[in-house]
This record gives sequence, C-alpha cells and structure tokens, in this order.
Amino acid sequence: LTKPADISRVLEFTKVHTASTGLWGLVNNAGHNILVADAELSPVATYRSCMEVNFFGTLEMTKALLPLLRRSSGRIVTVSSPAGDMPFPCLSAYGTSKAAVALLMDSFSCELQPWGVKVSVIQPACFRTEAVKNVDQWEERKRQLLATLPQELLQAYGEDYIEHLNGQFLHSLSQGLPDLSPVVDAITDALLAAKSRHRYYPGHGLGLMYFIHYYLPEGLRRRFLQSFFISPYVPRALRLGQPSHTSAQDPGPNLGSAPTAQ
Repeated sequence: LTKPADISRVLEFTKVHTASTGLWGLVNNAGHNILVADAELSPVATYRSCMEVNFFGTLEMTKALLPLLRRSSGRIVTVSSPAGDMPFPCLSAYGTSKAAVALLMDSFSCELQPWGVKVSVIQPACFRTEAVKNVDQWEERKRQLLATLPQELLQAYGEDYIEHLNGQFLHSLSQGLPDLSPVVDAITDALLAAKSRHRYYPGHGLGLMYFIHYYLPEGLRRRFLQSFFISPYVPRALRLGQPSHTSAQDPGPNLGSAPTAQ
C-alpha cells in the first residue's frame, strides 16, 4: 500500500478482469501498528508509518479503483477500529490513523451516494489475528524503543513504566476473540446485503464501550479504558521523592510487576 507501482499493477490487473462488469467491491483491511507507548514516547516516524499504510495507502487504493466501482455502483468496505473513536491508552499513532480513515470513508459515503456506491466501515473488537499473536514482534519493538528513547524521557518515565505498558498490552491481546467469523460476516454483509449498514461493530462488549464513551463523564470514560486495556502506572519522575503523586493510580507494593501474555 505504500508503493504506487504496486497499486498501479493492482489497478491494471483488476481492469483486465472486470472490463465488462466493473468492480463490485473493495475491502480495505490494512491495520498497521508498530508501537505501544505514550504519545510523548512514540517517535514521529511511528505516526508517519501508521498514516502511510492505514490512511494514505487506503486512500490511494480506493481512488485508483473508484472508476470501476462507480461503473458497477459497487461497495467500499473499510476496516477501521474503535481506537479511532476513543483515546485508547498508548495507541495514539494507530488510533489517529484509523480516525482519519473513518472520516475519509464518511466523506466518500456522502460524495458517492449519487453514483450508487455504498460505503461501510467495520469497527471490530479485539480479535486474535496472526499479528496479535506474534508476541516476539512486540517484545522486539519494546526493546528498540528502550534502546532509542532519549535519555531525558527514559529517566522521566522509567524503564519499568514501558515494561508495564508492554505487559498490559500483551495481556489484553491474549484476551482477544479467537473466532474471526463475526468480522468476516460483517464484511460479507457490507458487500452483499441489499441494504448494507454504514457501520458494523463485530465482537463482544462494544455496545457497552460506546455507551460509556458517548454518555458518561470524561473521567469515567478514561478510567474505563484504562481498566479495560492498560491500567495506570505512575512515571518514575512522579514517584521518586514525590509521594503526593502516588494516589489511586499508584500500583503500590506491586510496583514494577506486569502481567504477561497467556
């Protein structure tokens, strides 16, 4: 998706095979995330990488195939993420790219309506895909972050802070749903149903999550995401010699421990 020449080859291949019919459906399924860390700890390159694949790659592929999709009054189905709707801890690079692509699809939905092209966005819960199950990959990226982080930031946050984030993240991934069929069913419905929906939310617990996000106070929303995804952990600079900062967020005697993937 980051190579225009590859997109051009896809376009030419698709033209050959849909010359008489047009293209009925495009499924954008890119979900690129390379780091789990606070926004301040995440290099700008991480944001660019997520945007290049999740947003710009999707944009280029969709625009390239739109003439064929318009000819058949077809469907565009894009897999986004609840992380694009809510501020999940330590997923700002991934989440902002998914928020951008969801808004892009909303724009396409309005603009392509006169052409009869329907646009759907899939917002799945956490499912245990191959990328999710690759624990070694996430461990290596954590080591790279620790090796390249500016010393001032490493001292301010602490290595144990980053270890905690990574351990919590791997634990939450291990709880992902193993059966991918709800996502496949949602994509299939978006492609084939006579009246496809604009949004699909496959997976358990998303109704409650969105209710909390839209209707409860900001403080409760934040606590819910922290307890659901990555629990709070006080940075080193706020712990050392400053006991007033070790409030309800302080892990107390278990400081430094973190759950690991099951």
